[in-house]
Amino acid sequence: MDIFERKPVNHAIHTSPSNDLRLVESAIPDIQPHECLIHVRATGICGSDVHFWKHGHIGDMVVTGDNGLGHESAGVVLKVGADVTKFKPGDRVALECGIPCSKPTCYFCRTGQYNACPDVVFFSTPPHHGTLRRYHAHPEAWLHHLPDNLSFEEGSLLEPLTVALAGIDRSGLRLADPIVICGAGPIGLVTLLAANAAGAEPIVITDLDEGRLAKAKELVPRVRPVKAALGEDAKGFAGRIVSELGQEAKLVMECTGVEASIHAGIYSARFGGSVFVIGVGKDMLTFPFMHLSSREIDLRFQYRYHDIYPKSISVAAAGLVDLKPLVSHRFQLEDGIKAFETASNPASKAIKVQIVDE
Repeated sequence: MDIFERKPVNHAIHTSPSNDLRLVESAIPDIQPHECLIHVRATGICGSDVHFWKHGHIGDMVVTGDNGLGHESAGVVLKVGADVTKFKPGDRVALECGIPCSKPTCYFCRTGQYNACPDVVFFSTPPHHGTLRRYHAHPEAWLHHLPDNLSFEEGSLLEPLTVALAGIDRSGLRLADPIVICGAGPIGLVTLLAANAAGAEPIVITDLDEGRLAKAKELVPRVRPVKAALGEDAKGFAGRIVSELGQEAKLVMECTGVEASIHAGIYSARFGGSVFVIGVGKDMLTFPFMHLSSREIDLRFQYRYHDIYPKSISVAAAGLVDLKPLVSHRFQLEDGIKAFETASNPASKAIKVQIVDE
């Protein structure tokens, strides 16, 4: 029986400027000659999806109309366009969801920094619908073959792994570099896995939640967890971090975007060290400027990624990073609203919530 006969409705999860969340029925898309029609089999809920739902914007990216969510996805090719050469129906794929313009007149695309393309189509970022739907049309150039030894859930988790690897790549992390990871949420935990695979030593990870710190210890037994306390002085907290690390950090990977956490990370860094902020925070934050200046600490930021997906697939397929333990909850596509409620509720103790469609 044809899949469209079994599942004729293209369900999707949408939000709007009213900050609502809905399961909608959308049309099965027609594909262009350069596109493949994908049956999306697994999609992870990202913090940005929750942020667009709850707050309606991230920086200058504003929900102004009906907007589909989701950008951490993997699935199966159902149909291919006339110009497609790399894929055929039945191929298992991971979806890279930032589609740059690729025009020769675009400086950023021409120089390989396609994550900075001003005309990028990033699925789930307004006004572009996301991939949290049953059927999705995707350009061939931004699909990646998913190895047989990786599940669809692992394929969807390649996206946050790619974010972490992009930061690790740009940070210049070397074997036995001391590192602090601020935040043990999904990105923090994936960053921990990546730093562990890269040979960072020692590693400290921080969080307010003891359960997430326990998860970090389960994933990487040699990590040194430090529990944060609400309202604690940043310098005092940094002192506890440095004491547990045994030295000041060469590299701090800040995965929360919370101002107090960024401050603690800065105060934990050594002279000439680096603080990489991956987390998404408020539009305006303050930083200890003179401390950064007088200690030559580089404060850097990570915006998405470029040319990292193949590397993520390689390290996951080789077993250098095991993504499976990150999944804490699973829901069917039709239960997507429950999935979002779980992902956004601290009481659920969710790490990574997956929405699957068989």
